[in-house]
Amino acid sequence: MVPEAEVREVLDELQRLRARVPLLSGALAASTDGLVLAHDTPGIEAEGVAALTAAALGVSIRMTEATGRGGFRELLVRGGNGYIASYAAGSSAVLTLLAEDRINVGRLHLEGRRAGTRIGELVDAALERTERPATVARPAPPPPAAAPGSHALPQRPT
Repeated sequence: MVPEAEVREVLDELQRLRARVPLLSGALAASTDGLVLAHDTPGIEAEGVAALTAAALGVSIRMTEATGRGGFRELLVRGGNGYIASYAAGSSAVLTLLAEDRINVGRLHLEGRRAGTRIGELVDAALERTERPATVARPAPPPPAAAPGSHALPQRPT
């Protein structure tokens, strides 16, 4: 799981993105298996969108592989009232943006790709730190011998 500090940074990135692109109505970062990492999605159930994003991601990955188009980068869906765009965010996350129909799609892609890259860097770095094996602890050196005649208390191991 992503540590709380990085989750806060991901949320900050989502909020900055929404401030830069006023026609975004929501932004969500999720793991590739559909767990919400952070979201700024007023009026939208983030868990449901994250689960649907994971399902769409699975199909998109299969489509890119089956057609020889390389790894998944992004997905754009246009509905009657706007867009849903999903962008790869590193190796284990995805960014999903909800946008109004009037949005400039080129700007949506530009900002979504940049934010996806930044979020991917944050999430991948956090996961790398948490998955790194613990270093082997060396035993502490024995405490120095007490001087003759002193009554030092025995030291508790830490």
